[in-house]
Amino acid sequence: MSKPITSSTYVRCLNHGMFRKLADYLDPQNDWKKIATDIIKPTGEPRYNQFHLRRFEGVVAMGKSPTTELLYDWGTTNCTVGDLVDILLQNQLLAPANILLPDVVKETPASQPIAPLSSQDTIPYVEPMMQNLIEPQSPTMDSTTPEELSDTGFHNFTFLELMKLTSNFDERPMSSGGNKLGEGGFGVVYRGCFDNKVVAVKKLTAVPEFSLQELRHQYNQEIKTMMMCQHENLVEMIGFSSDGDHPCLVYAYMPNGSLLDRLACQGGTSPLPWSTRCSIAVGTARGIEYLHSKNHIHRDVKSANVLLDKMLVPKIADFGLTRASEKLTSTIMTEKVVGTTAYMAPEALRGEVTPLSDVFSFGVLDIKDEIEDEEMTIEDYVDKKMEDFDMPSVEKMYSVTTQCLNERKTRRPDMKKVNGLLEEIRAANS
Repeated sequence: MSKPITSSTYVRCLNHGMFRKLADYLDPQNDWKKIATDIIKPTGEPRYNQFHLRRFEGVVAMGKSPTTELLYDWGTTNCTVGDLVDILLQNQLLAPANILLPDVVKETPASQPIAPLSSQDTIPYVEPMMQNLIEPQSPTMDSTTPEELSDTGFHNFTFLELMKLTSNFDERPMSSGGNKLGEGGFGVVYRGCFDNKVVAVKKLTAVPEFSLQELRHQYNQEIKTMMMCQHENLVEMIGFSSDGDHPCLVYAYMPNGSLLDRLACQGGTSPLPWSTRCSIAVGTARGIEYLHSKNHIHRDVKSANVLLDKMLVPKIADFGLTRASEKLTSTIMTEKVVGTTAYMAPEALRGEVTPLSDVFSFGVLDIKDEIEDEEMTIEDYVDKKMEDFDMPSVEKMYSVTTQCLNERKTRRPDMKKVNGLLEEIRAANS
């Protein structure tokens, strides 16, 4: 049986699944760099310099997580979980700290929301460009004009309207009476109200890691995908704005946050029952299957990009990396590898874009932890916070996800088959 994590637990003794959960929070906005720069040698000198940071950055190209590599390296010094949590709290990284030592985080005054922004804040900045909202393309399904955007049913907000909806983009967190829901590498998300509905408004800002062309493409891709793909298991776009210095995207508000946060019981939320987890798995699979039926490949399926509405219905989000293809059965090659490395299929790390890569990422999302110790069983890895699981259905779920994680893409099932298998498991638990 796995031992509980305490302040004195060595970082090197954390299992691979815990490293991956930490990477989910620390990789996307390069927050691992904050950790690295605060690690001090016994002599009082920094353990890592800029050369070391560049080395950790370089592992991304090899399909590895810089957070995981950093923790593996630091772990050789016999640092403890308490040491790591202290640094996380110093940097106001409460969500990953809460995964490790929730009791310690509860005693820490919150100066910002615990939950990270997940997918709703990862849409980049583009210049004010209503006249050039969509990049010129060859005449394919990606050719979209600004006039066509006005006919999709999305509301074309002015920046001034969004300022009013969000109380002038009130920077105070919700817990302090403000409107700020969260913050990420590409901007800030605010709570607003439009047409008697609560909405999430993403105000986008520039980042140095992306060229203007790449940022424009991701912003446009998000809108174009939402124009073509609407489903009960995809997040609902309300509108967009591009007439101000900060382009914005407006979505339906998801009161239960991301699947990543709910699995970690962020904010003191109750553990998700096994039956609910099965339903979320089915809904997510349906959403991916729908995207594939529309010849779209998501390319960044992960628990942070699965949002949950008030009834815990899953809604896939973040379509900035989505690729559309006239023939979904063909493999697309891309020069730039994008996505979250911990969830990426082997072929995706080589630049191949295929729907079976989404299947692999879904398997990582679904299984969460890998059984690496031969003396441990599936039962040892089951989330003990669940009260209604039964081992036969857990074993069936494990079987489905391991099929998704086959290293050879041709041996993975497609999402239609995956969804059918998951429906059977859910039916047995309903």
